[in-house]
Amino acid sequence: MKTNLLLLSFFFSTSIFAACSVSPEPLPNDEDETETPLTDIGSGEINGYKVVWEDKFNDGTLDETNRWSVEVNGNGGGNSELQYYRRENISVGTEPVSGAGCLIITAKKESFSGKTCTSGRLTTQNKMTVKYGKIEARIKLPKTANGLWPAFWMLGADITTYGWPKCGETDILEMGNANGIKNNTQEKYFNGACHWGESWNNGSYPNYAKATTNAYSLQDDFHLYTLIWDETAIKMYLDLDKYPNNTPYYEMAINGEDVAGNPRRYFHKQGFVIFNLAVGGNFPQIWDITKITALAAGDAKMYVDFIKVYQKGATGEELNSKIKTALPSVSAAAKQFEIYPVPANGYLKIKGEATPAIVNIYSMNGQQLISQKNTNQLAVTDLQSGNYTVQIIDINGKSETHTFIKK
Repeated sequence: MKTNLLLLSFFFSTSIFAACSVSPEPLPNDEDETETPLTDIGSGEINGYKVVWEDKFNDGTLDETNRWSVEVNGNGGGNSELQYYRRENISVGTEPVSGAGCLIITAKKESFSGKTCTSGRLTTQNKMTVKYGKIEARIKLPKTANGLWPAFWMLGADITTYGWPKCGETDILEMGNANGIKNNTQEKYFNGACHWGESWNNGSYPNYAKATTNAYSLQDDFHLYTLIWDETAIKMYLDLDKYPNNTPYYEMAINGEDVAGNPRRYFHKQGFVIFNLAVGGNFPQIWDITKITALAAGDAKMYVDFIKVYQKGATGEELNSKIKTALPSVSAAAKQFEIYPVPANGYLKIKGEATPAIVNIYSMNGQQLISQKNTNQLAVTDLQSGNYTVQIIDINGKSETHTFIKK
């Protein structure tokens, strides 16, 4: 997915994609020990990652105060797309098969403000930006057939200063490309991509896009799309909740020389998240609404069960959000404190060589619930049952985090 600038000529060329006919991981056989994923879980807090920001879309309303901004425009997204993006096409509700609370983006064949169809696009710009971490969303895609272009992607937060492509772009999921239509593999053909460079330069800018023809349909149910981004590389994974040993469907090194044109210059800064469902345009190479077969039988819906941002508290990580987060932005040294009992009921106690200077307890969506100074125990009786994060700061200002369960 491209930002709202000029047409990106690389989409006209089918040779730019490195097509792959192998699934990131074969489907398991009957002897494989795999777990059925639970809604709102994702790939989990493993390998040192902790959730620092999330939206589960469970309360029936979209948080436009602290999390999301809905775009309203009909400028074609810089790719000759056919839709007009409207607020009315964004909602929070229930996916009818699973019953999961979801963000819902609806594409409709209708005339509006000179356009032949409408759809939705929303971003976390100016409300949540992140540098490094694990960012994932569980999405149920519509049948793209011929013409729909759903996407889960990121842009550099400095786009308002430097423009595109200098801001950098990371496409975690795109579906609906013309190659998939041509090969009749629309439900399995998807891509990840990165775009960068000093200027548009009439389409001559650096980019790396890779397409995969998956072994199974990605338009039949929810699937998990995960970006793991650190100082060395950008990697993208499919369905880590079901197949945790999957290899990346996309990987690009970003630790080279810091010079113009090298990825290192463009992918070591904060970015924001975007979800949208485009109709037509340069990616599917369809510019006539009568040829958009995906909308012939009615509206099409893209469901997002949740989005989660995880970080480790490692050097270089950053997160700016209107929702305060529990993890520190400084390096997480060897932990000097222990918390007990876990699960906790009446009191949560802290064991260490010295009494903590500050102890904060946060909900898993980052809301601070308790803050106390110079204490080694906190009353948690009034907390509801569930998972919480504890931030412990010592007298030298060093911070570490723990998680616990309240009975």
